[in-house]
Amino acid sequence: MKKTLLAALLLAAPEMFAQSDDHQLVLQLLQRVNELEAEVKTLKAANPTAAPTVLTSASTPSQATSVPPPAQLTPSVDPTMVGMPNMTLPEVGGLQFRGFSDVGFTDTDQKGSHSTFFTGAFNLFMTSRLSDRFSVLGELIFEFDPSNGVHTDLERAEFHYTPSDYFNLTAGRFHTSIGYYNTAYHHASWLIPTATRPFLFAFEDQGGILPTHNVGLSANGAIPSGPLGLHYVAEVGNGRASITTTAASSVQVQQDDNSHKSWNLAAFSRPAALPGFQIGASVYGDRLYPTGLPKISEYIMDGYITYHPSRFEFTNEFVEIRHALVGTNTVFHTPGFYSLLSKDVGRGVKPYLSWEYLNVAKREPLYGNSIGLRHGPSTGIRYDFTDFAALKLEYYRLMRRAQTDINGVRADLAFTF
Repeated sequence: MKKTLLAALLLAAPEMFAQSDDHQLVLQLLQRVNELEAEVKTLKAANPTAAPTVLTSASTPSQATSVPPPAQLTPSVDPTMVGMPNMTLPEVGGLQFRGFSDVGFTDTDQKGSHSTFFTGAFNLFMTSRLSDRFSVLGELIFEFDPSNGVHTDLERAEFHYTPSDYFNLTAGRFHTSIGYYNTAYHHASWLIPTATRPFLFAFEDQGGILPTHNVGLSANGAIPSGPLGLHYVAEVGNGRASITTTAASSVQVQQDDNSHKSWNLAAFSRPAALPGFQIGASVYGDRLYPTGLPKISEYIMDGYITYHPSRFEFTNEFVEIRHALVGTNTVFHTPGFYSLLSKDVGRGVKPYLSWEYLNVAKREPLYGNSIGLRHGPSTGIRYDFTDFAALKLEYYRLMRRAQTDINGVRADLAFTF
Protein backbone atom coordinates (compact mmCIF):
# COMPACT_ATOMS: atom_id res chain seq x y z
CA MET A 1 0.00 0.00 0.00
CA LYS A 2 2.71 2.49 0.97
CA LYS A 3 4.74 1.79 -2.16
CA THR A 4 1.64 2.17 -4.31
CA LEU A 5 0.85 5.52 -2.74
CA LEU A 6 4.44 6.70 -3.16
CA ALA A 7 4.43 5.75 -6.85
CA ALA A 8 1.08 7.44 -7.31
CA LEU A 9 2.24 10.63 -5.68
CA LEU A 10 5.40 10.75 -7.78
CA LEU A 11 3.40 10.42 -11.02
CA ALA A 12 0.22 12.17 -10.11
CA ALA A 13 1.20 15.41 -8.45
CA PRO A 14 3.83 17.41 -10.35
CA GLU A 15 1.72 20.52 -9.95
CA MET A 16 2.04 20.15 -6.19
CA PHE A 17 5.79 20.67 -6.36
CA ALA A 18 5.96 23.54 -8.85
CA GLN A 19 6.94 25.80 -5.98
CA SER A 20 8.47 24.60 -2.73
CA ASP A 21 6.08 25.89 -0.13
CA ASP A 22 6.42 23.55 2.87
CA HIS A 23 3.08 24.52 4.37
CA GLN A 24 1.07 24.08 1.17
CA LEU A 25 3.02 20.90 0.46
CA VAL A 26 1.96 19.32 3.75
CA LEU A 27 -1.72 20.16 3.19
CA GLN A 28 -1.75 18.96 -0.41
CA LEU A 29 0.03 15.71 0.40
CA LEU A 30 -2.35 14.92 3.23
CA GLN A 31 -5.35 15.46 0.99
CA ARG A 32 -3.83 13.46 -1.86
CA VAL A 33 -2.86 10.54 0.38
CA ASN A 34 -6.43 10.27 1.65
CA GLU A 35 -7.84 10.34 -1.88
CA LEU A 36 -5.38 7.72 -3.12
CA GLU A 37 -6.00 5.43 -0.14
CA ALA A 38 -9.72 5.42 -0.91
CA GLU A 39 -9.07 4.88 -4.62
CA VAL A 40 -6.69 1.94 -4.05
CA LYS A 41 -9.04 0.25 -1.56
CA THR A 42 -11.90 0.49 -4.05
CA LEU A 43 -9.84 -0.89 -6.91
CA LYS A 44 -8.39 -3.76 -4.85
CA ALA A 45 -11.86 -4.74 -3.65
CA ALA A 46 -13.15 -4.76 -7.23
CA ASN A 47 -10.23 -6.82 -8.63
CA PRO A 48 -7.64 -8.07 -6.11
CA THR A 49 -5.34 -9.49 -8.82
CA ALA A 50 -5.26 -6.45 -11.06
CA ALA A 51 -2.17 -4.31 -11.45
CA PRO A 52 -2.15 -1.23 -9.20
CA THR A 53 -3.30 2.02 -10.74
CA VAL A 54 -1.99 5.52 -10.47
CA LEU A 55 -3.00 8.86 -11.85
CA THR A 56 -0.86 10.83 -14.25
CA SER A 57 -0.67 14.60 -13.98
CA ALA A 58 -3.32 14.92 -16.71
CA SER A 59 -5.61 12.20 -15.40
CA THR A 60 -8.84 12.30 -13.51
CA PRO A 61 -9.91 9.46 -11.18
CA SER A 62 -11.83 7.91 -14.09
CA GLN A 63 -8.73 7.95 -16.30
CA ALA A 64 -6.40 5.84 -14.13
CA THR A 65 -3.68 4.03 -16.06
CA SER A 66 -2.26 0.59 -15.24
CA VAL A 67 1.40 0.50 -14.26
CA PRO A 68 3.79 -2.30 -13.29
CA PRO A 69 3.71 -3.59 -9.71
CA PRO A 70 5.40 -1.29 -7.16
CA ALA A 71 8.52 -3.46 -7.00
CA GLN A 72 9.24 -2.62 -10.64
CA LEU A 73 8.90 1.13 -10.21
CA THR A 74 12.00 3.29 -10.10
CA PRO A 75 11.75 6.29 -7.74
CA SER A 76 12.16 9.51 -9.67
CA VAL A 77 12.34 13.22 -9.05
CA ASP A 78 9.54 15.36 -10.40
CA PRO A 79 11.18 17.66 -13.03
CA THR A 80 8.87 20.51 -12.13
CA MET A 81 9.83 20.35 -8.46
CA VAL A 82 11.82 23.30 -7.12
CA GLY A 83 13.80 22.89 -3.97
CA MET A 84 11.96 20.29 -1.92
CA PRO A 85 12.68 16.55 -2.18
CA ASN A 86 9.88 14.28 -3.29
CA MET A 87 8.69 13.03 0.08
CA THR A 88 5.34 11.65 1.10
CA LEU A 89 4.10 11.97 4.62
CA PRO A 90 4.12 8.56 6.37
CA GLU A 91 1.14 6.96 8.02
CA VAL A 92 -0.06 8.49 11.27
CA GLY A 93 2.57 7.96 13.94
CA GLY A 94 5.29 7.13 11.40
CA LEU A 95 8.54 8.96 10.73
CA GLN A 96 10.21 9.34 7.36
CA PHE A 97 13.85 10.32 6.80
CA ARG A 98 15.56 11.76 3.76
CA GLY A 99 19.30 12.44 3.68
CA PHE A 100 21.45 14.89 1.72
CA SER A 101 25.16 15.56 1.46
CA ASP A 102 27.84 16.57 -1.04
CA VAL A 103 31.56 16.33 -1.76
CA GLY A 104 33.42 18.97 -3.72
CA PHE A 105 36.55 20.77 -4.81
CA THR A 106 37.30 24.49 -5.10
CA ASP A 107 40.21 26.65 -6.22
CA THR A 108 40.74 30.38 -6.88
CA ASP A 109 43.47 32.75 -8.02
CA GLN A 110 43.17 34.77 -4.80
CA LYS A 111 46.57 35.37 -3.27
CA GLY A 112 47.14 33.18 -0.22
CA SER A 113 44.22 30.86 -0.90
CA HIS A 114 44.52 27.08 -1.19
CA SER A 115 42.77 24.60 -3.41
CA THR A 116 40.82 22.15 -1.34
CA PHE A 117 38.51 19.18 -1.36
CA PHE A 118 35.61 19.46 1.05
CA THR A 119 32.70 17.54 2.50
CA GLY A 120 29.47 19.47 2.66
CA ALA A 121 26.85 19.34 5.36
CA PHE A 122 25.24 16.00 6.21
CA ASN A 123 21.53 16.79 6.26
CA LEU A 124 18.79 14.66 7.83
CA PHE A 125 15.34 15.81 6.70
CA MET A 126 12.46 14.30 8.70
CA THR A 127 8.67 14.39 8.43
CA SER A 128 5.94 12.79 10.50
CA ARG A 129 2.16 12.93 10.12
CA LEU A 130 0.43 13.03 13.48
CA SER A 131 -3.12 13.25 12.13
CA ASP A 132 -4.99 14.61 9.12
CA ARG A 133 -4.33 18.17 10.30
CA PHE A 134 -1.12 17.97 12.29
CA SER A 135 2.40 17.12 11.16
CA VAL A 136 6.02 17.75 12.11
CA LEU A 137 9.06 18.65 10.02
CA GLY A 138 12.66 18.59 11.22
CA GLU A 139 16.00 19.29 9.60
CA LEU A 140 19.16 18.29 11.48
CA ILE A 141 22.54 19.15 9.96
CA PHE A 142 26.08 18.03 10.73
CA GLU A 143 28.48 20.53 9.17
CA PHE A 144 32.14 21.50 9.21
CA ASP A 145 33.66 24.90 9.98
CA PRO A 146 36.85 26.39 8.41
CA SER A 147 38.95 24.88 11.23
CA ASN A 148 37.71 21.39 10.22
CA GLY A 149 35.63 21.01 13.38
CA VAL A 150 32.21 19.41 13.13
CA HIS A 151 29.10 20.74 14.82
CA THR A 152 25.37 20.09 14.66
CA ASP A 153 22.59 22.54 13.97
CA LEU A 154 18.84 22.01 14.10
CA GLU A 155 18.07 24.22 11.11
CA ARG A 156 14.31 23.69 11.16
CA ALA A 157 11.88 22.28 13.73
CA GLU A 158 8.30 22.92 12.65
CA PHE A 159 4.91 21.89 13.99
CA HIS A 160 2.23 22.26 11.29
CA TYR A 161 -1.50 22.75 11.65
CA THR A 162 -3.19 22.52 8.24
CA PRO A 163 -6.99 22.78 8.55
CA SER A 164 -7.69 24.24 5.08
CA ASP A 165 -6.29 25.74 1.90
CA TYR A 166 -6.88 29.22 3.30
CA PHE A 167 -5.16 28.99 6.65
CA ASN A 168 -2.14 26.95 7.77
CA LEU A 169 -0.08 27.62 10.86
CA THR A 170 3.53 26.69 11.64
CA ALA A 171 5.18 27.00 15.05
CA GLY A 172 8.89 26.58 15.71
CA ARG A 173 12.09 27.37 13.85
CA PHE A 174 11.49 27.95 10.15
CA HIS A 175 12.94 29.63 7.08
CA THR A 176 11.77 33.23 6.97
CA SER A 177 9.53 33.91 3.96
CA ILE A 178 11.67 36.76 2.66
CA GLY A 179 11.00 36.72 -1.06
CA TYR A 180 11.37 33.56 -3.12
CA TYR A 181 14.77 31.91 -2.83
CA ASN A 182 14.82 31.36 0.91
CA THR A 183 11.70 29.17 0.89
CA ALA A 184 12.15 27.63 -2.56
CA TYR A 185 15.67 26.30 -1.91
CA HIS A 186 16.43 24.91 1.51
CA HIS A 187 19.59 23.38 2.97
CA ALA A 188 21.61 20.81 0.98
CA SER A 189 23.45 21.35 -2.28
CA TRP A 190 21.36 18.76 -4.16
CA LEU A 191 18.29 21.00 -3.82
CA ILE A 192 19.78 24.06 -5.54
CA PRO A 193 20.48 24.33 -9.28
CA THR A 194 23.91 25.97 -8.91
CA ALA A 195 27.07 24.97 -7.03
CA THR A 196 26.36 27.36 -4.12
CA ARG A 197 23.63 29.64 -2.81
CA PRO A 198 23.76 33.32 -3.89
CA PHE A 199 25.74 35.28 -1.28
CA LEU A 200 22.68 37.52 -0.89
CA PHE A 201 20.82 34.50 0.55
CA ALA A 202 23.71 32.88 2.41
CA PHE A 203 22.69 31.48 5.79
CA GLU A 204 23.59 33.36 8.96
CA ASP A 205 26.42 31.03 9.98
CA GLN A 206 27.91 31.37 6.49
CA GLY A 207 28.23 35.15 6.70
CA GLY A 208 24.83 36.03 5.26
CA ILE A 209 23.24 39.37 6.06
CA LEU A 210 19.57 38.35 5.92
CA PRO A 211 17.60 36.76 8.79
CA THR A 212 17.04 33.56 6.83
CA HIS A 213 15.82 31.71 9.94
CA ASN A 214 13.33 32.75 12.57
CA VAL A 215 11.71 31.27 15.68
CA GLY A 216 8.03 32.00 16.18
CA LEU A 217 4.79 31.60 14.23
CA SER A 218 4.13 31.56 10.49
CA ALA A 219 0.69 31.55 8.86
CA ASN A 220 -0.02 31.12 5.18
CA GLY A 221 -2.78 30.22 2.80
CA ALA A 222 -4.60 30.87 -0.42
CA ILE A 223 -6.55 34.05 -1.03
CA PRO A 224 -9.82 33.46 -2.97
CA SER A 225 -8.87 35.09 -6.27
CA GLY A 226 -9.82 32.73 -9.06
CA PRO A 227 -7.24 32.47 -11.86
CA LEU A 228 -4.84 34.91 -10.15
CA GLY A 229 -3.81 32.26 -7.62
CA LEU A 230 -3.04 34.70 -4.79
CA HIS A 231 -1.43 33.55 -1.52
CA TYR A 232 -0.38 35.28 1.68
CA VAL A 233 2.23 34.72 4.43
CA ALA A 234 2.28 36.42 7.85
CA GLU A 235 5.04 35.74 10.40
CA VAL A 236 6.11 36.91 13.84
CA GLY A 237 9.21 35.82 15.71
CA ASN A 238 12.27 36.63 17.77
CA GLY A 239 14.19 38.03 14.82
CA ARG A 240 17.97 38.10 14.89
CA ALA A 241 20.24 38.91 17.81
CA SER A 242 21.61 42.42 18.08
CA ILE A 243 23.21 42.94 21.51
CA THR A 244 26.61 43.01 19.81
CA THR A 245 27.46 43.70 16.18
CA THR A 246 29.28 40.36 15.92
CA ALA A 247 26.06 38.52 16.85
CA ALA A 248 23.83 40.58 14.59
CA SER A 249 23.03 37.65 12.29
CA SER A 250 22.61 34.82 14.80
CA VAL A 251 19.31 33.00 15.26
CA GLN A 252 17.64 33.51 18.64
CA VAL A 253 16.42 30.00 19.37
CA GLN A 254 16.10 29.96 23.16
CA GLN A 255 16.03 33.57 24.34
CA ASP A 256 15.20 36.87 22.62
CA ASP A 257 17.56 39.69 23.56
CA ASN A 258 14.66 42.19 23.61
CA SER A 259 10.88 42.24 23.79
CA HIS A 260 10.42 43.69 20.31
CA LYS A 261 9.37 40.98 17.84
CA SER A 262 10.17 40.77 14.18
CA TRP A 263 7.37 40.51 11.63
CA ASN A 264 7.15 39.57 7.99
CA LEU A 265 4.34 39.94 5.45
CA ALA A 266 4.46 38.39 1.99
CA ALA A 267 2.09 37.86 -0.92
CA PHE A 268 2.49 36.15 -4.26
CA SER A 269 0.52 35.15 -7.33
CA ARG A 270 0.61 31.92 -9.34
CA PRO A 271 -1.64 32.62 -12.34
CA ALA A 272 -3.48 29.54 -13.60
CA ALA A 273 -2.85 30.61 -17.21
CA LEU A 274 0.96 30.46 -16.73
CA PRO A 275 2.00 27.22 -15.01
CA GLY A 276 5.37 27.65 -13.34
CA PHE A 277 5.10 31.45 -13.18
CA GLN A 278 5.15 33.29 -9.85
CA ILE A 279 5.48 36.92 -8.87
CA GLY A 280 5.59 38.22 -5.32
CA ALA A 281 6.86 40.63 -2.70
CA SER A 282 7.56 40.73 1.02
CA VAL A 283 8.32 43.23 3.81
CA TYR A 284 10.22 42.29 6.96
CA GLY A 285 10.53 44.55 10.01
CA ASP A 286 12.47 44.45 13.28
CA ARG A 287 14.30 46.65 15.77
CA LEU A 288 17.92 45.93 16.69
CA TYR A 289 19.87 47.04 19.78
CA PRO A 290 23.60 46.76 18.95
CA THR A 291 26.09 47.59 21.72
CA GLY A 292 27.65 51.04 21.40
CA LEU A 293 25.21 52.20 18.70
CA PRO A 294 21.76 53.77 18.65
CA LYS A 295 18.80 51.48 18.20
CA ILE A 296 18.36 50.42 14.59
CA SER A 297 15.03 50.23 12.82
CA GLU A 298 15.31 47.48 10.20
CA TYR A 299 13.14 46.94 7.14
CA ILE A 300 13.84 44.43 4.38
CA MET A 301 11.89 44.76 1.13
CA ASP A 302 11.91 42.02 -1.50
CA GLY A 303 10.36 41.67 -4.94
CA TYR A 304 10.78 38.83 -7.40
CA ILE A 305 9.56 37.20 -10.58
CA THR A 306 10.24 33.58 -11.47
CA TYR A 307 9.22 31.28 -14.28
CA HIS A 308 10.11 27.61 -14.15
CA PRO A 309 8.05 25.34 -16.33
CA SER A 310 9.44 21.90 -17.00
CA ARG A 311 13.10 21.96 -18.15
CA PHE A 312 13.58 25.73 -17.74
CA GLU A 313 14.02 28.31 -15.00
CA PHE A 314 14.34 32.07 -14.97
CA THR A 315 14.40 33.87 -11.63
CA ASN A 316 15.15 37.50 -10.82
CA GLU A 317 14.95 38.78 -7.22
CA PHE A 318 15.73 42.18 -5.72
CA VAL A 319 16.25 42.97 -2.02
CA GLU A 320 16.79 46.25 -0.19
CA ILE A 321 17.80 46.38 3.47
CA ARG A 322 17.00 49.67 5.21
CA HIS A 323 18.74 50.43 8.52
CA ALA A 324 17.76 53.69 10.21
CA LEU A 325 19.46 54.88 13.39
CA VAL A 326 16.58 55.65 15.76
CA GLY A 327 16.56 59.26 16.97
CA THR A 328 18.71 60.48 14.06
CA ASN A 329 18.26 61.25 10.39
CA THR A 330 20.83 58.64 9.38
CA VAL A 331 19.54 55.92 7.08
CA PHE A 332 21.54 53.24 5.24
CA HIS A 333 20.21 51.46 2.17
CA THR A 334 21.76 48.15 1.08
CA PRO A 335 20.58 46.93 -2.34
CA GLY A 336 21.14 43.45 -3.69
CA PHE A 337 19.86 41.14 -6.39
CA TYR A 338 20.50 37.86 -8.15
CA SER A 339 19.40 36.56 -11.55
CA LEU A 340 19.41 32.93 -12.66
CA LEU A 341 18.81 31.36 -16.05
CA SER A 342 18.86 27.57 -16.38
CA LYS A 343 17.80 25.20 -19.18
CA ASP A 344 17.55 21.42 -19.23
CA VAL A 345 18.96 20.43 -22.63
CA GLY A 346 18.24 16.73 -22.18
CA ARG A 347 19.71 13.63 -20.51
CA GLY A 348 19.96 15.44 -17.18
CA VAL A 349 22.27 18.20 -18.48
CA LYS A 350 21.38 21.72 -17.27
CA PRO A 351 23.72 24.63 -18.13
CA TYR A 352 23.09 27.79 -16.13
CA LEU A 353 24.15 31.42 -15.87
CA SER A 354 23.69 33.68 -12.86
CA TRP A 355 24.67 37.17 -11.74
CA GLU A 356 24.82 38.41 -8.16
CA TYR A 357 25.10 41.87 -6.63
CA LEU A 358 25.30 43.20 -3.07
CA ASN A 359 26.42 46.71 -2.09
CA VAL A 360 26.88 47.51 1.60
CA ALA A 361 27.93 51.09 2.39
CA LYS A 362 31.27 51.53 4.17
CA ARG A 363 29.60 53.27 7.12
CA GLU A 364 26.76 50.75 7.43
CA PRO A 365 26.73 50.01 11.20
CA LEU A 366 26.41 46.21 11.07
CA TYR A 367 28.06 45.03 7.86
CA GLY A 368 30.02 47.94 6.40
CA ASN A 369 33.41 46.61 7.55
CA SER A 370 32.85 42.98 6.54
CA ILE A 371 30.83 42.87 3.32
CA GLY A 372 31.27 45.97 1.15
CA LEU A 373 30.54 45.69 -2.57
CA ARG A 374 30.35 42.18 -4.05
CA HIS A 375 29.13 41.35 -7.53
CA GLY A 376 29.87 39.17 -10.51
CA PRO A 377 28.78 36.32 -12.76
CA SER A 378 28.96 32.58 -12.46
CA THR A 379 28.31 29.99 -15.12
CA GLY A 380 28.26 26.26 -14.95
CA ILE A 381 26.56 23.02 -15.75
CA ARG A 382 24.60 20.56 -13.65
CA TYR A 383 24.45 16.92 -14.69
CA ASP A 384 21.93 14.67 -12.95
CA PHE A 385 23.40 11.27 -13.78
CA THR A 386 20.85 9.51 -11.58
CA ASP A 387 17.60 10.59 -9.96
CA PHE A 388 19.46 10.96 -6.69
CA ALA A 389 22.88 12.43 -7.55
CA ALA A 390 24.17 15.40 -9.55
CA LEU A 391 27.57 16.76 -10.52
CA LYS A 392 27.91 20.55 -10.74
CA LEU A 393 30.88 22.31 -12.38
CA GLU A 394 31.11 26.09 -12.12
CA TYR A 395 33.32 29.06 -12.94
CA TYR A 396 32.77 32.37 -11.16
CA ARG A 397 34.24 35.85 -11.02
CA LEU A 398 33.91 37.97 -7.88
CA MET A 399 34.45 41.73 -8.10
CA ARG A 400 34.83 43.79 -4.93
CA ARG A 401 35.29 47.42 -3.98
CA ALA A 402 38.98 48.48 -3.89
CA GLN A 403 40.14 44.85 -3.99
CA THR A 404 41.54 42.54 -6.64
CA ASP A 405 38.98 40.51 -8.57
CA ILE A 406 38.80 36.79 -7.83
CA ASN A 407 38.39 34.05 -10.42
CA GLY A 408 37.47 30.62 -9.15
CA VAL A 409 36.17 27.18 -10.02
CA ARG A 410 33.95 24.83 -8.07
CA ALA A 411 33.06 21.19 -8.51
CA ASP A 412 30.34 19.65 -6.37
CA LEU A 413 28.96 16.12 -6.25
CA ALA A 414 25.61 16.40 -4.48
CA PHE A 415 23.33 13.50 -3.62
CA THR A 416 20.24 12.49 -1.70
CA PHE A 417 19.33 9.16 -0.17
